Amino acid sequence: MASGVTVSDVCKTTYEEIKKDKKHRYVVFYIKDEKQIDVEVIGDRNAAYDQFLEDLQKGGVGECRYGLFDFEYTHQCQGTSEASKKQKLFLMSWCPDTAKVKKKMLYSSSFDALKKSLVGVQKYIQATDLSEASEEAVEEKLRATDRQ
Repeated sequence: MASGVTVSDVCKTTYEEIKKDKKHRYVVFYIKDEKQIDVEVIGDRNAAYDQFLEDLQKGGVGECRYGLFDFEYTHQCQGTSEASKKQKLFLMSWCPDTAKVKKKMLYSSSFDALKKSLVGVQKYIQATDLSEASEEAVEEKLRATDRQ
């Protein structure tokens, strides 16, 4: 079910700055006036994952957000002694259990519009609490898509 929420051009521009130009580490999006997805916070290229989680929750316990993060980790293929550095873009839908049902529905039904406009994201993650959004949980999900 589509919500009729649109994606602002700023979201697309910021996404390209992360994907192609590597200008930022992450961006947090929110739905403005139940009509349009807009940029709330842009994370510096040197920002840590903890800062991303903090900005994702900045709105308060009853607030949902979307977050895009350029995740870096090292990967070692079996049979090789060299570890390679990998980067993957993931888009997270953050809807804590404490958020109101109407808000959760708006964010979950609008997630597709954002997915369609941000072409090239490698992984989509839905998180309702910090255990699902933790760096370890996310890295595990991203590594699951790597070749062994």
